Amino acid sequence: MRPSRSGAAVAESPPSEATRAVKAVARACGAGAVRIATADADAPTRARMQAAFARGDFATWPYDGDYAARASDPGALLAGARSVVCIAMPYATPVPPERAGRGRVSAYAWSADYHRRMQMLLREIAARIDVLAGAPATRIVCDTAPLAERAFAARSGLGWIGKHTSAIVPGLGSAVFLGEIVTTLALDPDPPLKTSCGACTRCIDACPTGALRGDGTIDAGRCISDLTQRRDAIPRALRPLVGTWVWGCDLCNEACPPSQRAGARGDAAARPLEEDMAAPPLTALLRVRGARFRRWRRTAMGWRGAAVLRRNAAVALGNGLDRADVPALAEALGGDPSALVRAHAAWALGRIGSPSALAALRKACLEDAAPSVREEANAALEPHRSARAFTMLNPC
Repeated sequence: MRPSRSGAAVAESPPSEATRAVKAVARACGAGAVRIATADADAPTRARMQAAFARGDFATWPYDGDYAARASDPGALLAGARSVVCIAMPYATPVPPERAGRGRVSAYAWSADYHRRMQMLLREIAARIDVLAGAPATRIVCDTAPLAERAFAARSGLGWIGKHTSAIVPGLGSAVFLGEIVTTLALDPDPPLKTSCGACTRCIDACPTGALRGDGTIDAGRCISDLTQRRDAIPRALRPLVGTWVWGCDLCNEACPPSQRAGARGDAAARPLEEDMAAPPLTALLRVRGARFRRWRRTAMGWRGAAVLRRNAAVALGNGLDRADVPALAEALGGDPSALVRAHAAWALGRIGSPSALAALRKACLEDAAPSVREEANAALEPHRSARAFTMLNPC
């Protein structure tokens, strides 16, 4: 029942046969949750995205006003679009305990690349929709085309957008993969949820970099997940806050009460491909390239290339502050083919600051061909020069 304009209760129309069939097929194929939104252009979402881009919230990504216009209008993906079928799949599985010398990986990335799995699911559902329509009438999206996935998930009632800016799906939490099927078939839309995060700020409190503003927006340039995926240097001031994360970050998800209540809802396909994918040995990751990188290509960690993973391993080792890791870092500083990796290895050696670490840095200052590496090595040595001068002036 729903209230009429006069306030009297009226019966809601039952969903159409096509709508019931689409939802039944989605569930039968394994969707964790399915809801439907209209495919009308979403002007508020476009405005929010444009405002975020203007603030520089996503400055490390190539987003602009044109992207916002296309992402907020399913009709830009499929002419004549009338409905968006929104799908969620849970991926949370048990998290391995933290161990010295091992990195941390976001749970979405330690299994086989979820894009392939979601695309298979979406294609199967889309094929059934095409049959219902009597002709090709769909286009699938899974982080593969401009579409404001979370905004349409919220419009469909699949979930609501939390203060951590992720979609929270009732019963599944925020550890979910999202996928959409845009279709020209007219399906009955579901109403948005009236749920919100209320006064809860646990995700905001859990973010060590202060990326979450608390108003549903995020400075992605400070987000650990984005920092571990960018291709250029991680800002020095933020490197200590990255901790031992080598890909992504789950801190806000782990702090989210609906996600905690949902628990580990991911199936076997969401589990780590192998132990080292969930907690990779950092010195081994620091050496990953060539044939060794093939195993990582099977996951969502492979798309940025091996040098990004090696850079992240160097930062994690620097935050581990273990002198036993100096030989591996010195090896990387002296011989890694990527100046980006060498520069971050220099920073890590400066963090550890042992005599052998400082010797490797002094050598790099003199011998490395890349100005960026020499500059990092000099910057890493500076605190130790100051400390030595202070000690000489103030002997015990």
